[in-house]
Amino acid sequence: MERTSAADVTGGSVMVSGWVGQLRDIGNLKFFLLRDRTGQIQVTAKKGVVKASVLEAVAGLNREDCVTVTGKAVPSAQAPGGREIIPDDLEVVASSTVPLPIETSGKIQSAVDKRFDYRFIDLRNPMVMAVFRVKAAALAGIRDFFSQNGFVETHTPIIQAAGAEGGSNLFPLIYYQKEAFLRQSPQLYKQMLMASGMDRVYEIGPAFRAEKFHTRRHVSEFVSVDGEIGWITGVEDVYQMLEKMVVHSIKAVQKNCAEELKLFERKPTIPDIPFPRLTYQQVLDTLNKEKGTTLQFGDDISDPDERTFGELMGKKGHDWYFITGYPADVKPFYIMMDGTISRGFDLEFRGLEMASGGQREHRIDVLTKVMRSKGLEPDDFRFYLDAFRYGCPPHGGFGFGVERMVQQLLGLENVQEAILFPRTPEKLVP
Repeated sequence: MERTSAADVTGGSVMVSGWVGQLRDIGNLKFFLLRDRTGQIQVTAKKGVVKASVLEAVAGLNREDCVTVTGKAVPSAQAPGGREIIPDDLEVVASSTVPLPIETSGKIQSAVDKRFDYRFIDLRNPMVMAVFRVKAAALAGIRDFFSQNGFVETHTPIIQAAGAEGGSNLFPLIYYQKEAFLRQSPQLYKQMLMASGMDRVYEIGPAFRAEKFHTRRHVSEFVSVDGEIGWITGVEDVYQMLEKMVVHSIKAVQKNCAEELKLFERKPTIPDIPFPRLTYQQVLDTLNKEKGTTLQFGDDISDPDERTFGELMGKKGHDWYFITGYPADVKPFYIMMDGTISRGFDLEFRGLEMASGGQREHRIDVLTKVMRSKGLEPDDFRFYLDAFRYGCPPHGGFGFGVERMVQQLLGLENVQEAILFPRTPEKLVP
């Protein structure tokens, strides 16, 4: 008999396989929830209805045993989902060690570090599994958006000779007796591709930041969604592409993750386009006026201030918004500058940065001048600068953190919850 997924069980003879969840033993009546990747189904064994050997097998089960059950699916008002299986046969495929190192039921919360140590068990908790179903749906929506809008998916090197932003937050490694680094982003290669004739490119892949952080939004390795557009008329073209991508992705989550969202009691709304565009100076002025801060031009907007501004925007009905016009001094060398103001931006979602981007500098004379002003030696970036010597069009793009979006959509406390095996300054295994 072919295996049936728990969510597809309706009636008749079935064979299901999965893990043993909740167990109940009421004398002559024993039942358990069998869980697989699609959901769960109740298996009920009653004395006089099932074989004695089956009743004995059910009585000997432990939580998280792997089992295969063959039987008849029947309606049941008391069972989750309104159906249950009366077993004809039960096979224990693999036994689970007792006791479990962490809880999977969700009724008792294990310590987060312990959960990450046993992530393969942690994922058996339906709410934890739901996080990654939402993440997968969000990424599928992003890929679908790019495909519909003529983007070419690319894969650029993770091992690089230089960082996209310079600085010390790079992970060095030895590459055939030479020093190399894990990439901060595919930024430099995206721009080189703009000179190739690929007008629209995107990449979804890992990026690395060697920062000694301990915040709700930082990790050492994360999934970055990067897009770049050639022949733009200004940074507004990038805003419009990014906000449309966000809307398309959230619609995909809404469409494909109704059950997962229900577990978190979340109903994400589709934001109206265009998202508000606020200048960096407007953000400072608002925080100074509303919250009594004393921020001045050039100051960093801290994580608490960022959250505060997100709350203020939320009261106005705006969960998503752009912050534009950052000081040129705080943006990377490849961002186009207008004097002391850059054409760089951040995209925020409820007070948490989702994306950073902007219009790029495509004029090689200006680009090399800015590099030197920021303490970078152009000769170290010749492989990159050569792309601008032979005709490179105006272009712009962004890097988007899909895990942060999942964090905010589901109300997760920390972005690590949206990463299967998070990497932090303290955590290298599993």
